[in-house]
Amino acid sequence: MTIEWSDLKLVKEAHLEGYRPMNPCPVYEKTSETLFLFFICVEGTVSERWQIFWGCNKARLCYITTNDGGQSWSAITDLTDELDEIQSWATFAVGPGHGLQTDDGRLIVPMYAYASSCSSYCLCCYRCSKVTPRALSLYREASGEKWKLGKMLENETLECVMAEFFDDAEKSNIYCNARTKGGFREEAFILSPSNVKKLVETGGGCQGSVVSFPAQSDERQADDDLSKKPKWLLFTHPSDKSERTDLGVYLNKLPSDPNSWSKPWIINHGPSAYSDLAYIGDGWFVCLMECGVKEITERIAYKIFSYNEVKQGIGE
Repeated sequence: MTIEWSDLKLVKEAHLEGYRPMNPCPVYEKTSETLFLFFICVEGTVSERWQIFWGCNKARLCYITTNDGGQSWSAITDLTDELDEIQSWATFAVGPGHGLQTDDGRLIVPMYAYASSCSSYCLCCYRCSKVTPRALSLYREASGEKWKLGKMLENETLECVMAEFFDDAEKSNIYCNARTKGGFREEAFILSPSNVKKLVETGGGCQGSVVSFPAQSDERQADDDLSKKPKWLLFTHPSDKSERTDLGVYLNKLPSDPNSWSKPWIINHGPSAYSDLAYIGDGWFVCLMECGVKEITERIAYKIFSYNEVKQGIGE
C-alpha cells in the first residue's frame, strides 16, 4: 500500500494579522464532510515561557474549515472571546495531533492550558510558579453549534490525544493519553485518572499519538459492521526513557486496563519525536513522524503498516 501526496500548498486563511499560527489539530465531521482545522494564533514573537511567567495570555483559539479536501478553506473563526475560561489562563494550545468524532457525533479537540492551582486568581500565582499545565478537551455536541471546554485532568499534564473505544457491552468510553514532565504517561478515562503507570515518558516529556480501531481477528480483517464494535488502541511514542529516539508502536487489546499495553515495536530507529497515527481501514495504519539521522527535526516522514506487522513486531 502506498500514499501519494499532493504538492505543498500555503493555507493563507489560517492567519490573524500580527499573530503566528501554531499547533494545527484537524478533526473531521462525517455527516457534513467538513474538516475543521484548529490551531492557536500567538501574538508577535511572544513565547510560551513569557506568557507563563507573567500570567498574560497572548494566544487565541481559531479554526478554519474545508469541504473539498483542502482545495479551498473558509475564513478564520476566532473562538477566544466566546470561552470565558480562557481569560484566566496564562496560555494554552490545541493538539498537536488529531481530534475525533465520537459514534454519537460529538467532536472533540484535545488541548492543554496553564491555569493557576490557587483558589483565587492573581498575578502572584504565576510569579510564584504555581501555574500548572493540565490537559482538557474542546468539544461540540452533534446537535449543537456552540463549542465548549471540558474539565481538566487532575494531575499536571501537557499535550494529549483522545480516542473512543467500545467494550464488549457496547459501552462508549473516551480514553485520554497525556504527556507529562517525565516518568510515565498520564492515562485517563472520561477524565477519571488511572493509577497505573505503564507507558514510559521520555526524558522531560514528548508528544505521543493514540488511535482506536476495530478489534481484529485472524479470520476476518475487513471492517464489517463497525457500529459499536469492540475497539483496541494503538499508541506511538519514543520508546527510550531519556532521549527522543526509537519511535515505538504499542498495542492494547483491553483499553479499559492500562496494564494491558504491549511492549513497543520500533518502527523508526534513531532520533524520533512527535508523531500522529491514523487508522485507514482493513487493519492498516499510517504514522507521520518527526525523525532524522542525527537530529529529530531533519524531516517529517511516514510509515504504513498493518495490524499483522504490529503483531509480529511485538512478538505475538
